[in-house]
Amino acid sequence: MTAVLPAAPGSHALPEAETVYRPDRPLDLPGILGLLGRGPFDPTTQWDLGGMWRTWRTPLGAATLRIHRPASDGSIAAAAWGPGAAWAIEALPGLLGHGDDWSGLDVSSHPLLRGSLHRNPGLRLSRTGLLLEALLPAIVEQRVTSLEAYRSWARLLRWYGEPAPGPGPTELRVVPTIEQWRGIPSWDWHRAGVDPRRARAAQAVLAVAPSLERAVAQAGSLDAASIALRTIPGVGQWTTAETLQRSHAHPDLVSVGDYHLAHYVGEALIGRRVDDDGMLELLEPWSGHRQRVVRLILASGFRFERRGPRLAVQDHRWH
Repeated sequence: MTAVLPAAPGSHALPEAETVYRPDRPLDLPGILGLLGRGPFDPTTQWDLGGMWRTWRTPLGAATLRIHRPASDGSIAAAAWGPGAAWAIEALPGLLGHGDDWSGLDVSSHPLLRGSLHRNPGLRLSRTGLLLEALLPAIVEQRVTSLEAYRSWARLLRWYGEPAPGPGPTELRVVPTIEQWRGIPSWDWHRAGVDPRRARAAQAVLAVAPSLERAVAQAGSLDAASIALRTIPGVGQWTTAETLQRSHAHPDLVSVGDYHLAHYVGEALIGRRVDDDGMLELLEPWSGHRQRVVRLILASGFRFERRGPRLAVQDHRWH
């Protein structure tokens, strides 16, 4: 059982902001929000039988958000604590996929996709609106196993994250501020298991973080936002896709360069493995919706055969 703390000193047990969100159709909370947590050790995200706890570093400060599983009438209650509570509550509809329009997606020609859409009508793409909270963990996840990345991210947040405001689980942490991220010494990146190449990429982002956030916010399109991100050394196609899928609910960006994704998509759609170029060719008929199609494949229950060599788990702290 997850321990729950009383309100921390200076905070309130009662939420600073709360709401009841009534979507126009049933929503699949795990399907929508499951992509936000970075593995089982992530101290910003915890699920329990009642719903999800999530912390944010909002433009107004730290926030803890509690989202309850849908009630019998489909409504979803949410409460928030901390200086950023009002911001978190206002962002809730986007977080739950409001505005993510699937009406133009036609998957009737493919049995697996058609069946997945039928079984998962509440699937939507979540939009957090927080660029750095998606970008920095994506950098930590570059070219290493998921287990390595999840452990590194959890270590950094346990060491430098702020205890979450409000009466949430004891382990919850809020990601550091930009200034706090910048102050992490190189040896602690290394001690967390983040090699120098990834640490340099994170530091390059942090050096220009406010201007990068403005550039992305002012971009005239999601494609322009993608181009802005890729001007930063160490931020490539995969990292950009992993970021904008979460921060902006980008409906078309695919994580090209992922170790397993092309194999997975190929086996699901045509029964055999393909490379990245083959994956993009297979997804081309759904251009504009390619990320939605990937999410349908992931939600379909299909499991591909992992025949390739496993990436060795390395401990970057000792070399």
